[in-house]
Amino acid sequence: MKRLLMASAILGAMALTGTASAQNAFDMNQPGVGKQAGTVMIRLRAIGVIPLDASSSVSAIGGHVSTTAQAAPEIDISYFFTNNLAVELIAATTKHTLTATDTKLGKVDVGSTWVLPPTLTLQYHFMPDQAFSPYVGVGINASFFYSSRAAGGTVTGLSVNNSWGPAIQAGFDYNFAGHWFANFDVKQIFLNTAAHISAGATRLKAKDDLDPLVVGAGLGYRF
Repeated sequence: MKRLLMASAILGAMALTGTASAQNAFDMNQPGVGKQAGTVMIRLRAIGVIPLDASSSVSAIGGHVSTTAQAAPEIDISYFFTNNLAVELIAATTKHTLTATDTKLGKVDVGSTWVLPPTLTLQYHFMPDQAFSPYVGVGINASFFYSSRAAGGTVTGLSVNNSWGPAIQAGFDYNFAGHWFANFDVKQIFLNTAAHISAGATRLKAKDDLDPLVVGAGLGYRF
């Protein structure tokens, strides 16, 4: 009986210690922990994807392509090789509407498409042990277009090519309490793609340097 009571006491103490540790990890009143080698940070951001449509053309009918901006949630994960060097992978998906303007037919509603643009960057974090820690990054983006849908009417078919391109990044983390960070981030993705458009029996090709600017803000937690 004594052994059972002792074992129960030990297990109870362990459970209380574990609970206290978990509570401390998420305690908003704890001092900041900064960034350290071997740790992982997960952020949840709200982003705005703004295609710049730097250069575009439409075969046969001429004109240019414009793509709508879109807001979406985004999640990213970073691993710190050192206090300063980290690699970040982001995941998000957005839906965009395409329009051809200044064509021989005037303005033409082309359709819509979804894009999944995972982006991997290598980052350098300045002042990792300070509350305010800016960073810069460079990497690569892969954009996968799916669920493309023609607008109907004149346009009866639409497909968009997947594409790869470089990306650059700048932002900052602010370690406001414990393991919690506020984040602001800007990425420029250099993305060229082509859309294949069917208008009845006519086949058109639209080339577009989308070059989207991705602006985001949110919260992060460092494990």
